Amino acid sequence: MVLLAVLGLLGIATASAAAAGAGGQPDLAAFARSILGSGQGVYVEAADGTVLLAQAADTPVHPASVSKVPTTLALLRRFGPEHRFDTTFAVDGPIRDGTLAGDLIVEGGGDPYFVDENALLVIERLRALGVQRVGGRLLVQGAFTFDWQADSDGERLGRVMAGAVPAAAWAAVRALPDAPGPDTPGPDTPPSIEFANGAADATASAGSGTGAPLPAPRSMPAPRPLLIHRSQPLLALAKSLNDYSNNVFKPLADAAGGAGAVETLARSVVPAAMRSEITLGDGAGTDPRNRLSPRAAVALLRALGQELAASGHGLVDILPVSGVDPGTLHQRLNEDGESGHVVGKTGTYGDYGASALVGAILTRDRGIVYFAILNHGIPVPEARRRQDRLVRELLLRLHSIPWDYQPDARPAAARAQIVDVEVR
Repeated sequence: MVLLAVLGLLGIATASAAAAGAGGQPDLAAFARSILGSGQGVYVEAADGTVLLAQAADTPVHPASVSKVPTTLALLRRFGPEHRFDTTFAVDGPIRDGTLAGDLIVEGGGDPYFVDENALLVIERLRALGVQRVGGRLLVQGAFTFDWQADSDGERLGRVMAGAVPAAAWAAVRALPDAPGPDTPGPDTPPSIEFANGAADATASAGSGTGAPLPAPRSMPAPRPLLIHRSQPLLALAKSLNDYSNNVFKPLADAAGGAGAVETLARSVVPAAMRSEITLGDGAGTDPRNRLSPRAAVALLRALGQELAASGHGLVDILPVSGVDPGTLHQRLNEDGESGHVVGKTGTYGDYGASALVGAILTRDRGIVYFAILNHGIPVPEARRRQDRLVRELLLRLHSIPWDYQPDARPAAARAQIVDVEVR
């Protein structure tokens, strides 16, 4: 009886130690449940596939902008990390004495990051090529986005080309290493191109959009390219958009084949048991049909990492790093000993009660540890507080170390290229 009593006490002690965890810490599962709530989804997995934590891990919920993770993967699969989106500026008439006797034609190529600074660089180059005035119209063809919005009739671009430029954009261009040259009107005056009929009257759609197709006059020669604006490489472009979680990812999903193609790819890279836990109505995170489970989100994050590794890159090259990169993670997990320790993707959509954080931690104990926390039905500020508290616990328990990462400090416009096209 005494022996049985001793064994019973030992059993209780062993169970208590297991519940407490190493070093007297509370059991991670119990800790997560107390922090997140019992119905909230979380999944944590080590590099070798060991599951460190799972709660409602197979329950799909709305992931908000975590939907951008499979879209990012699809873009890399389709185009590769060095792909650039081309925007071609063409003319359909001769250029004499600074005047284009014809239309200036913009052929969009799907660049989602063509903004004021890029337009200013194009204007500078057009002026250097002899185009200071346009006798015809500004026509837009193809998929053209300007300042994060579709600009199929070129109205917004036309205003900027005519000189209506935000002061901050011109200051940013003036600060570039290769600042505009002597053709610049002055430090406070951005370059512009004069349209014979004024910018508002000069724009017209040459493709699908709000305006009717307007063909070039028959007396003019066929349009010929004058210069090509090439976007920053896809890797850097997607990194910038993921840092700020910009929803211009929607047209990018179209470039990758559409939401259906992104969903098909996402399901193909996860275990069969998880495929029904992935539903994508769009590639940005705003569609109410979108669903991911925590374990499927981790599987997609790992697949993205593997895709990047094939070209010598890592997750830090395409997703924000906490406390380092500007944007959604700059002010999160950025205390002493935390900055640079988490690479991940946030997701927030209050209308759906969705708040998410997925990411990866480099640790001494377990190598790379992947995690997904998908909250639903919790006010966003509170959800973020809970997410950060749980991740901080992971950083401590697993002895995290910072990622080997130095951000590219160059402005986005400096990573783009402008290529002259020989005109015969």
